[in-house]
Amino acid sequence: MSIQQLSLLLVLAPLLGSIIAGFFRHQIGRAGAHTVTIAGVAFSFVLSLYVAYMILSGSTEVLNADLYTWASGGQLFPYSFHIGFLIDPLTCLMLVVVTFVSLLVHIYSIGYMVDDDGYQRFFSYISLFTFMMLMLVTANNFLQLFFGWEGVGLVSYLLISFWYQRESAIEGGLKAFLVNRVGDFGFVLGIGMVLAYTGSLDYETVFKSATALSHETIQLYSGHSWSVLTVICILLFIGAMAKSAQVPLHVWLPESMEGPTPISALIHAATMVTAGVFMVARISPMMEYSPVALSFIVVIGATGALFTGILALVMNDIKRVVAYSTLSQLGYMMVAMGVSAYSAGMFHLLTHACFKALLFLGAGSVIIGMHHEQDMRKMGGLWNKMPITYITFVIGSLALCAVPPFAGFYSKDTIIEAAKVADIPGSAYAYFCVLLGAMVTAMYTFRSLFMTFHGKPRMDKHTLSHVHESPWVVLIPLIILAIPSVIIGYILYMPMLYNSPTLLASSLFVLPEHNVLAELAHEVSSPLHSALESVTTPTFWLTIAGIAVAWISYIAIPSIPAFMARKFSWIYRLLLNKYGFDALNDRVIVPFFKGLGRFFYRFGDQKLIDGFFVNGTGRTIRWFANKGRLLQSGYIYNYATVMVIGLFGFLCWLLLA
Repeated sequence: MSIQQLSLLLVLAPLLGSIIAGFFRHQIGRAGAHTVTIAGVAFSFVLSLYVAYMILSGSTEVLNADLYTWASGGQLFPYSFHIGFLIDPLTCLMLVVVTFVSLLVHIYSIGYMVDDDGYQRFFSYISLFTFMMLMLVTANNFLQLFFGWEGVGLVSYLLISFWYQRESAIEGGLKAFLVNRVGDFGFVLGIGMVLAYTGSLDYETVFKSATALSHETIQLYSGHSWSVLTVICILLFIGAMAKSAQVPLHVWLPESMEGPTPISALIHAATMVTAGVFMVARISPMMEYSPVALSFIVVIGATGALFTGILALVMNDIKRVVAYSTLSQLGYMMVAMGVSAYSAGMFHLLTHACFKALLFLGAGSVIIGMHHEQDMRKMGGLWNKMPITYITFVIGSLALCAVPPFAGFYSKDTIIEAAKVADIPGSAYAYFCVLLGAMVTAMYTFRSLFMTFHGKPRMDKHTLSHVHESPWVVLIPLIILAIPSVIIGYILYMPMLYNSPTLLASSLFVLPEHNVLAELAHEVSSPLHSALESVTTPTFWLTIAGIAVAWISYIAIPSIPAFMARKFSWIYRLLLNKYGFDALNDRVIVPFFKGLGRFFYRFGDQKLIDGFFVNGTGRTIRWFANKGRLLQSGYIYNYATVMVIGLFGFLCWLLLA
């Protein structure tokens, strides 16, 4: 079987499972729904491993083929649009990550959603989400990329608002949908400019035009010329800002925690939010020729890496702490993209998918044990009640904090070092943010660990007496995810970043003057050496300091947080209000656009379209009809007079002509 046929089966298997679970849910029942969807995703995961082996081992060439032509305009519209596959090392990485995490989330959901009335519908949705994500990452053109892009956005809305009886879930889903539409507006404009200036949406054709585009200019407003390529890259990145929750389009992600916990792991760990990171890596042949776009990405990513992480320090909902952590880590990935360390960003995407899914699912296990209580202030002392959940949560926390030799260390530390040696404008600011962010990450991560599992139990006696370890269908995904959270960084450190060539070298493009990883390679010999050398770096000691501060504040002297909140009340309120982004949206942006909408409705719809064109047409016809009716008097002399006047006018016209 050819790689093209394997890829087609790989992509369509989750779709088939979704259709069966959705449309035939009554016939197959609850067990049938999870069986068919898990089978479909498991089949895709196995094929992903096989396809990745074929591509990475060199036994099969990279596949770049069109399956069929979706639309063609002919002579009047000289463009054609295709559906096709690009299966290269970058795609293979995403295929394995997406199907692996999705498979474990499917299995985990059997235990988490066991009592939910929408059981079959839930499995249909998450399988459909997996299909859309696979369409996105396998695309060989911007049209198919956009299809998958919008598909994951639509299904994420259905999943976030899955518990539609809850007002907060509806609002969270709607917020995610609307904020993503803001980013998608820029994304569509970028794709439109790509088509206008290159005449194609196929990656290969567009990337070959990147050098020429870098010399073309466009005047967005009179007297100021911009590079066409810079405008395209920034517009495409605006789409990534919304999808990957970058400041200021990050406000939807914490609200999406209203969905079931498996969705939080699926959307916010390895799939939807990483789509923007993947897209930026995919268009690296364009990004490299636009230093302005790279600087823009660096500054946005660095701001999110530090300042959204700080917000996690005041959150008390265990899922929201992990959500703000995701915002911060996505910022790290974008910093890597901005300093042209694309391989490091994708490496962090891979390691982050494992340990962040582990933390989300671990938080879900705690929520199950606490009978769906999510407030950490009502937890404490759970480590001996839920030992397996506790151990896996500790592993995920150490990986997130980049403690060597856990997986997060190798990817996150590389990003910090890449920002240090980069000379792109904004890299110095990025280095400060990601370095300080290491301490902030350790503080909020171990704050949640200590508040949840250590200290005195803060729940009532009835709840405490019923706390128990989660069922094995929940624990098995945690144990499986804990394994790569420990070892995957060590295994892939050299192949992903420093071997020549690296695993992703054929999929990424980096100009020699931007190649920060090549500069770092002179100081790296092995993963063990890097782990041992880490104790001499400021990153390591800032991480240790963050853990120590969390231990002192929540274990040794637990009165410190309340004292600090009173002492620095204005900072505390600022953080609780999330820097005012929601207030700005609610009080300025939303009223402005509501007012704009009302204006267009009242003036455009009611007065112009309905009043002038629709009703005005009727009134005009009625007026002429009324006036014309006066001529129909029934008197012969009136008709004779009109005929004489008409004949006279006709004769005058003939004589004058």
